[in-house]
Formats: sequence, C-alpha cells, structure tokens
Amino acid sequence: MIIANHIELRAGSRLLIEAASFRVNPGDRVGFVGRNGAGKTTLTKVLAGEALPAQGDVTRSGTIGYLPQDPRGVDLAELARDRILSARGLDEVIRELRAAEEAMATASGAGRDKAVRRYGRLEERLHVLGGYSAEAEAASIASSLGLPDRVMSQPLGTLSGGQRRRVELARILFSDADTLLLDEPTNHLDADSIVWLRDFLKSHQGGLVVISHDVELLDAVVNRVFHLDANRSVIDIYNVGWKKYLDQRETDERRRKRETANAQRQATALISQADKMRAKATKAKAAQQMDRRARQLLAGVEGERQADKVARIRFPEPAPCGKTPLTAEGLSKSYGSLEIFTDVDLAVDRGSRVVVLGLNGAGKTTLLRMLAGVDKPDTGAVVPGHGLRVGYYAQEHETLEVERSVLENMQSAAPGLAPVEVRKILGSFLFSGDDVDKPAGVLSGGEKTRLALAMLVVSSANVLLLDEPTNNLDPASREEILGALRTFAGAIVMVTHDEGAVQALRPERVILLPDGVEDIWSDEFADLVALA
Repeated sequence: MIIANHIELRAGSRLLIEAASFRVNPGDRVGFVGRNGAGKTTLTKVLAGEALPAQGDVTRSGTIGYLPQDPRGVDLAELARDRILSARGLDEVIRELRAAEEAMATASGAGRDKAVRRYGRLEERLHVLGGYSAEAEAASIASSLGLPDRVMSQPLGTLSGGQRRRVELARILFSDADTLLLDEPTNHLDADSIVWLRDFLKSHQGGLVVISHDVELLDAVVNRVFHLDANRSVIDIYNVGWKKYLDQRETDERRRKRETANAQRQATALISQADKMRAKATKAKAAQQMDRRARQLLAGVEGERQADKVARIRFPEPAPCGKTPLTAEGLSKSYGSLEIFTDVDLAVDRGSRVVVLGLNGAGKTTLLRMLAGVDKPDTGAVVPGHGLRVGYYAQEHETLEVERSVLENMQSAAPGLAPVEVRKILGSFLFSGDDVDKPAGVLSGGEKTRLALAMLVVSSANVLLLDEPTNNLDPASREEILGALRTFAGAIVMVTHDEGAVQALRPERVILLPDGVEDIWSDEFADLVALA
C-alpha cells in the first residue's frame, strides 16, 4: 500500500502538483495520465522512494517493484538470467549452489563433508525462496516478454537497449512485489508481449500504478485513473475504468463550463447593479456587498481545463547534399561468438524513406548507431556522400549530455545559433523559464524525447536516423512529430514498433535484419512492424 499525504512536486521553480493526497491499495490498478511534462514520472519516482516531494510525505507498506523509463546503473557484465533472478535473491543462491557442487566433486575428506553441509543449507534456502519452480517461473516470464534462452545466457552489455529494458521489466514482474510502479512498460515490446503483459497485470492481486500511452492496455487493466492536469497543477481522481473515465471527464468538463457561465452571468448582473447603486451615498454599503458577492461567485467556480500545450515541431529545409549522401557496404557485427548481422548493404538517397525491421535483438539499433558513426562495424564501412549531415535520434537518449542543462545541450547542437533563437525554439518544444536550466538527466522520458527532437530541428540534417522516435510521447505530441516527418524534405531511416509512424513515413524501401535483405516496401510488410 502507498499513501500520499498533501504532496507537492516541483520542477525547479515550476509547480507540477499541489497538495495531492491519495492512496493505492491492494487491488487498485491505477493509470497515471496527462501530457508530457505534467509530472507523471516525477510522481512515480516519489512514490517509489527514488525522489522526495517538495512538501508532504509518502508512506509505504509492503514491497515495491519500480520500473523507471530508462533503467541505469546495472552491471553490464551480469547475465540477463541472473539479473531477473536477483529480484528474489535467487541469483546469489544458485551461484553458491554451483560452487558447492564443484567443491563436492573435487574435494575429499573433511573438505567434501563441509561442501555437502553447505550444499544442504543452500538447498533449504533455495526452497524458502521458491525453489527451482521459481527459476522456471522467471524463465516463463522472460519468454513471454520475448527473451529466449539464448538471450538469458548473455551479459547485459551485449543486449540491445530494448532487450535490456525487457530484462528489467521481467525482473520487476518476477519480484512478486506487493505494489508495482511501471513507467511506460510497453516500450520495446512486440504485439504478442503486450497482450501477455495486459493479462499479467489484470491478474495482479497487489497494487499497481502504470504510466502508459497505450490506450488498449489502459482500457484492459486499470480500474482507477489519476489525471495530472499540468495547467491546474492538480490530480483529478476517477475511481472507474478507462472508458468510464473518458465519459466522466467529458461530463465534468461540460459541468464546469455551465457553472462558469452561470457564475459569470450572475456576477456581471451584480456588478452592474452595484455600479448603479454606487452613485447614491445611501446605497454605497449595499453596492460593496454586491461587489463582494460577485467576487465570491467567481472564486467558487472550479477552473475549466485548458487545452494541453503541445510541442510545435517543424523541420527546416535540410542542408544541400549529393544524390546519395550515405552509403553502407558489407557491414557486420558480432558480440563474442554471437553474430548479430552480416554483410548489410544500404544506399540512402536524397529524400528517401527507409524502414528497418527485425525481431528484438536482430541489430536494428546497432545498425543505426553504425550509420551515425557511434559504433564501428566489425567488417565493412559507412561511406559519407557529398554534403552529408546526419541527425541521430537514439532510443535511449544517449545523444543527450545528462550533466548539462537543456539550454547547453541545444547550444552544443547549434553553436552558431543566437541565444535568443535557441530559447525561442526551446519554447516551441515547451521548455521555457527555469526549465531550460534543468540538467537533461532529471527530465522525464517524454521531455528527453522533446529535447532530442529539438536538437534534430536545429541540426539542419539531410539524413535523419530515428530509433523509436514516438516512444514516451503523449498522443498529441506523437501526432505532431509524425506530421513533421511527413513534410521533411530530407532522407529518413527509421526503426519503430509504431505502425502509425510507418504509415506517416510512407517508406519506399525496407531493410530486414539480421539477414540484411533490402526490398521495395509493400503493405505486406506492415504486419511485421508491431511484431518486430
């Protein structure tokens, strides 16, 4: 259970949430919704104990399983299987069991007896933690999230960003925590895994808080909705499911408008009457009372919701370039004995549209990183053409310098741009006032996405390399970026699970990994997008 008591959240001097009180009980499945930057991720961090509120307090009972948007600080040498098992402490027990088995096989006499006794104690401990059935349960969860045995035996450092995030999700689900706090859990999941996750969360007996822009997941899972209103700095709590929430929210808005109109009409009449009476000294006191009553009427009306602000994204004309600004020849990549892909060729012509498809772990992100010059191929080469200017959007936001401020990141992307112009562009991406001085590392996933996109806008790139650009975006912001991509005159190479993003891109060609097959795009490939 989690109890929040009069908590206030701020981002610098900007008020996000004021005096909010609520509780998440066992059986509550709460959806946090609101536009990017409303404070959903910040609130979830506070509930998890990863951050402190500006005011108020949070009380927690039972265990908490928290999935942040961008898990960091993990040991990249750790095996994926051990990372998941560590949620219940099983990884250490199993390692010690293996060591005891080896000691029993190699030692003799007293040493062997000691190893046998240690093995017995460890087996008892393993039994208390769920035994070998718990290990099978972890493997089942991982498989349902698209992590096969091959991946489970690999170090985290050899996995793609999407695979690592699924390992973290599997770890949290396996933890058997009393309350789950999940920030965008469907990111990087294929369609089958999302369906499985919905069923898992529906059957969860403890508390659940989920941040998601996946409407189908919210509709299937949540029985309460907390709407974070960024304009009013309040949380509107609806103790109903998703569809009823949408209906009730619309009803509430109509009620607010009626109440506002009635109060304004009555206040106007009172003020008009007071103005007439003010001219007569004998009625001055009555006029003051009418003025006071008018102010009370207007003050007592609950404010109407204003339309949420949306980032305005428009790509400028790309820098001039040759007919084929980017070429890749014979690219291959392996991690140790694990072959990711081999002999990939690609020619990106001026203004062309290419989508990269493949199952998770097929090397889609690795290919984009090579094209961007971030990673080196084992064989082959990336050949820049005349006038090439690359803009790279990384799904894990690695292009952002997290210690530097929003403003400093933008200035590094466009050193020749006047400070006033930089601030103007940041304002169009909803960064204004003190927001521009925040370190990039404290931004939510949606805010990092907006900053990375703003840096692309000022780059004058003629080739955009986009790795899951619609992740973490609210529906309005997603439509804005897709609209900008439709009209961009330069070339685009995109990796995405978002079928709508592919429709907006209108690709001409497709690269299928890990085989590296290039083909003309047709609607037959559309079904692969959500599965990739």
